[in-house]
Amino acid sequence: MKKLEIYDPAMCCSTGICGVEVDPVLVAFNADLQWLAGQGVEVSRYNLSQEPQAFAANPAVLKEIDAGMERLPLTLVDGQVVATGAYLSRAQLVQKLGLAPVPIQAADPFPVQVSTACCKPGGGCC
Repeated sequence: MKKLEIYDPAMCCSTGICGVEVDPVLVAFNADLQWLAGQGVEVSRYNLSQEPQAFAANPAVLKEIDAGMERLPLTLVDGQVVATGAYLSRAQLVQKLGLAPVPIQAADPFPVQVSTACCKPGGGCC
């Protein structure tokens, strides 16, 4: 089984799709990660503000951060850095993971629930 790890910059919640102004890139990326998990890929995602220990425990991630925080987000496949500084599209993720290409008409969109639960006043995350 392939392993995909995403190391996000500091965000208010684990996916970055909370709050008033949600970045559509993050919404699409979250849906792509859900789709990959459904394809049998082991997906792990780490947020710098919530899981700094995951960053500190990975020498490859520390090396990238030493080069500059603009390197985030980082994408690792089976422990190897394959992309820095941007969220990859579904097609790019499929290619990096070595999966069979997905025809555009076969890619089913996933409904995405946008929750403001992590950013309620007094919630402690924002």
